[in-house]
Amino acid sequence: MEEYEVKYLNIDHKVIEHKVLSLGGEKVFDRIYHRAVFDYPDLRLDKQKSWVRVRDEGDKVTLGYKQRIDSPDNGDSANDGGMIEEEVVVSDFETTCTILRQIGLVDKFFFENRRVRYLLDGVEVDVDYWPQLEPYLEIEGKSWAEVDETIAKLELDPGDKKIFSTTQVYKMAGINDKDYSRITFTEMVKK
Repeated sequence: MEEYEVKYLNIDHKVIEHKVLSLGGEKVFDRIYHRAVFDYPDLRLDKQKSWVRVRDEGDKVTLGYKQRIDSPDNGDSANDGGMIEEEVVVSDFETTCTILRQIGLVDKFFFENRRVRYLLDGVEVDVDYWPQLEPYLEIEGKSWAEVDETIAKLELDPGDKKIFSTTQVYKMAGINDKDYSRITFTEMVKK
């Protein structure tokens, strides 16, 4: 299934929160996410710009497959064609990671981030905080039309929207996240 999501960099999170709430949106949560990313030993998923992820969202754990569409090979800041994502809820983070290892996948990296989620007319408006990055905005809806409507409601410039990965945001900050096995708010461990 295609993911309908854009990012806005260099945002003022207080302005975004005020705008969402003034439009009748609601704050849903503020929590830390943990994610473990897996690949085959030969990194064949990475070569296809895809990965398997286990994510602990605080209230649920998900197992997902994600693949970037038409992503630039050099990982620069150019927009790509979006994302394919398939995801299911699983019962336990560590057990799911263990199962993936037992079937031959290997740990690629472990990341954490803080996400503050708002809902505005059914659209997820997230302020994401990642280690070593400035906070950025993600808007995710059920269609590109929903995303574009939310951009207009928030009075954001459609020309500033980015359709790319957090890896590309890190690259813009001069950090190659693929050089790290672990990125958290307390440590950055190189491979």
